Amino acid sequence: MTVSELYSIYLKHPAITTDSRDCPPDSLFFALKGEKFDGHAFVGNALQAGCTYAIVDDIAMATDKRVIVVDNVLQTLQQLACFHRKTLNVPVIGVTGTNGKTTTKELIAAVLSRKYNVLYTSGNLNNHIGVPLTLLKLTDRHEIAVIEMGANHPGEIAELAAIACPDYGLITNVGYAHLEGFGSLEGVIKAKGELYEYLRRTNGIIFIHRDNEYLTTIASGLKQIMYGAADSTGIVNDDPISPLSGGLIGAVRSLNPCLSLSWQHRSNEVYEVKTNLIGDYNLWNVLAAITVGSYFGIPPGKINEAIASYQPANNRSQLLKTKFNELIIDAYNANPSSMNAALENFAAMASDPKAIILGDMRELGEKSLELHAAVIKQIEACDYEKVLLCGEHFSAAGQQYRCFPTIEKLCEYLDTHPLRGYSILIKGSRAIRLEKTIDFL
Repeated sequence: MTVSELYSIYLKHPAITTDSRDCPPDSLFFALKGEKFDGHAFVGNALQAGCTYAIVDDIAMATDKRVIVVDNVLQTLQQLACFHRKTLNVPVIGVTGTNGKTTTKELIAAVLSRKYNVLYTSGNLNNHIGVPLTLLKLTDRHEIAVIEMGANHPGEIAELAAIACPDYGLITNVGYAHLEGFGSLEGVIKAKGELYEYLRRTNGIIFIHRDNEYLTTIASGLKQIMYGAADSTGIVNDDPISPLSGGLIGAVRSLNPCLSLSWQHRSNEVYEVKTNLIGDYNLWNVLAAITVGSYFGIPPGKINEAIASYQPANNRSQLLKTKFNELIIDAYNANPSSMNAALENFAAMASDPKAIILGDMRELGEKSLELHAAVIKQIEACDYEKVLLCGEHFSAAGQQYRCFPTIEKLCEYLDTHPLRGYSILIKGSRAIRLEKTIDFL
């Protein structure tokens, strides 16, 4: 069956599922294969649960007229999504980066939603499966789409860009992350830059942090809408970025503990907004969203309303006050650049006493011990009252501090040695599951 033929079926049955436990009536089930599962084993369940058709690549399963056989289920899903995206021709903004891409994507969607019907990536469904599933949720009612793109190996962003066909692109930043797949910082830059390469070929437009030398170096030849920092005196009217269409500058105004900032766009007027985000590093995520919103004609007042009302979730830059402590929860993910930024921000905060609970940074390959040791040195330079580390990599690098091999051992310690009256930074890779400590704090 060709993609165009399958598309005709999809138009009649636009609900897509890859999970036989979640089969809306009249939907299509794609029997994907993974390292630990094979959707073909659940085709019968899916059809019984309400799916109209099941798409498979095992011809032996073609014993039911409701089973559609293709060469490769995953490739067919991706091709169908790309076909659909091109048919609707909705403007698409692709977002990637080492840190902050999910927060930036959600901020952009919040701002654009003040004027447009926006489709955007749910959670972190930003891979070779999540991107096509998101695109297949596009309807003729949507006016713009914001698609997050993640990767841990070279070529993945190029693949996702070829599926989503973005008209606009934004790389939040680049840094040490997924080194097992990328090999080096240069590998990360090249991989994230695959989004720029796609837009360079298609004459697309990028939104770019003009002060990030890694990004500006690889952005030549592209149409650029810039955002950047004001100088030390504040936002100035003669800054060369101010007159640019869509370009703006901004500055941190306070961190007490959430970020407040000011920004200027086009005219002399300066706008200020208080966010619910922890960390001065979120300035760039917010400015990116403001820049995109300004470019697409969202009035400054509506932009500020969207930014001010955005509530972080999923353990990203969250402030939580419990009965006993004030928690800064940034435990969804961690790499050396985001860890450095979080520790710098926490050290500068006016709170006392302070404690930090850090978990391993994963997928750093041969540099893991070196990069965890660098975090230990950063900790040593600060005067924290309590330092608790979790994971095998920190245990190897930071023996001068109390280390726990597993999250269970850490929680046992917190249960018998409770922390009271602290400001606590919680930061680590998702696999460490540091969010489990919250119940003990």
